[in-house]
Amino acid sequence: MPAVTALRSQSGRWILIATILGSGVAFLDGSVVNVALPAIGRDVGGDLSVLQWVLDAYLLTLSALLLLGGALGDRYGRRRVYTLGLVLFTLASLGCGLAPNGAALITARLLQGVGGALLVPGSLALINSTIRHDDRGEAVGRWAGLTGVASAIGPFVGGWLVDAASWRWVFFINVPIAAAALLALRHVPESRGPAAAGRLDVFGAITVTVGLAGAVYALIEIPTNGWNAASAAAAVLGVAALVAFPLIESRHPDPLLPLSLFRSAQFTGANLTTFTVYAALSGALFLLSLQLQQSMGYTALAAGIATLPITIIMLLVSGRVGALAQRTGPRLPMSIGPVVCGVGLALLTWAVPGSTYLSGVLPGVLVFGVGLSITVAPLTSAVLASVSPDNAGVASGVNNAVSRLAGLLAVAVLPVVAGLSHTGAGEPLGPGFGQAMLISAVMCAAGGVLAWLTIDRARRVETYPLPGLNHACQDPCTCDLDRNPDR
Repeated sequence: MPAVTALRSQSGRWILIATILGSGVAFLDGSVVNVALPAIGRDVGGDLSVLQWVLDAYLLTLSALLLLGGALGDRYGRRRVYTLGLVLFTLASLGCGLAPNGAALITARLLQGVGGALLVPGSLALINSTIRHDDRGEAVGRWAGLTGVASAIGPFVGGWLVDAASWRWVFFINVPIAAAALLALRHVPESRGPAAAGRLDVFGAITVTVGLAGAVYALIEIPTNGWNAASAAAAVLGVAALVAFPLIESRHPDPLLPLSLFRSAQFTGANLTTFTVYAALSGALFLLSLQLQQSMGYTALAAGIATLPITIIMLLVSGRVGALAQRTGPRLPMSIGPVVCGVGLALLTWAVPGSTYLSGVLPGVLVFGVGLSITVAPLTSAVLASVSPDNAGVASGVNNAVSRLAGLLAVAVLPVVAGLSHTGAGEPLGPGFGQAMLISAVMCAAGGVLAWLTIDRARRVETYPLPGLNHACQDPCTCDLDRNPDR
């Protein structure tokens, strides 16, 4: 374990620069992809399923391998794994930008998710293990604020790049940022976790990846192309692997997903709330970006700016709500916030052709942003308060993976349930968009009920400032601590 360093020392500044730039490239990528989807569809062709795969390919490998990425950092060195993830993420971004067709783009997005799974757990893990304890709160606060800026400007930058140049620059922009992060990492000390001697749960990682891949393939392809040998085999293999995964985890000495954590009703309830809220969030914002451009005629830049108030509200309000929840407990805000989110999503049913931004889009966006601001910081508190301090890192990692898994499944399932699975590239979404928003609204409200039933109002936990919400929902607003944080 390296000697800890002061935040204001030269080494401390390099650590902060490296982690902010590395995390920032992931947050920026997450918040620009949604706004580029219609342009991608027009260029590479295909129907809605191609756009679903552009998002879900990344989320698939990211959510399945996220916990393994944290474990690899503990074992082989956090800086080393963080660097490897950054390099792979950057090369995959180049592959995305150069992709000649949809299949190549989806393959590159799969690799980008692998890089993200190595990159995402490492940023706060490096801060937590190399910055001295008295400075960690300030360091995390600066990290959260500056990575939040990257997320906030993402829709604007993405829309401008799509309109001024090409959707390919949405991925090319990652390269110079990642290069700067790699230069800064040369000055960051290496660190390893106390779990370095444990046995890696590689079989568990393979099983959950195969399970999610098979299930998502079936969910996206069957509604569009019907049952065939490939989709049937994927469905059977996916279900079998997902059933086997908890059995494998229960027998592994150092599992990726410790099932014992779910003995806590609050931990289980907080993650169920995370799943429902982030599923609604991911599915709704995926379709909202398409609705604004394909149905309402917005440019990519205008669509990016249209949803920017959500991020601004999150940046302004989340910290204050987190401080309030620290005093009062997370139960009440976690119960109220998802219901407010649901009201916002219901208001987005007004976003139809012929409506103006002020009357059709802004009311729902504002209410939804307020609801998320009420929900997210207390959600982090509830997750961390439900486990012992020794398990705080893995609990945060599990919650992080749950939020990404929710987005993965929502992008695959929501268009099917709402009757949008046969929408062609560039075609208006029609009445199915309103149905999707109402389904998402009900899911959010259900999350509030789950929180009321399962969260202990008496729990308290230290909370940290949170990064801004990204509009592709590929990076949740929970602290990505490593699996075994040094306390």
